[in-house]
Amino acid sequence: MTLAGSIAAIVLGAAVGALGRLITPGRPSMPAWATIAVGVVAAFAGTGLFGLFGSEDAAWGVRQAAAQVGTAVAAVILVVVCWPAGSGR
Repeated sequence: MTLAGSIAAIVLGAAVGALGRLITPGRPSMPAWATIAVGVVAAFAGTGLFGLFGSEDAAWGVRQAAAQVGTAVAAVILVVVCWPAGSGR
């Protein structure tokens, strides 16, 4: 993973985590830091999946960003839905 890919995973993951928290209806039961952390970790996982199934090109690009965002969105939705109610904050 390149430096640009790592920075992109952190930025995109944090943005997706924050957006996931904003679009969740009602009062979120999950702490904000946890939502953002899930987004960042999932974006790194998306980078790994891109490396396994994507291009052999090491440079960061739009396809890798799409893999990062897609994985982060799926993970944030999954974790927010599965997070136990009343255990946040």
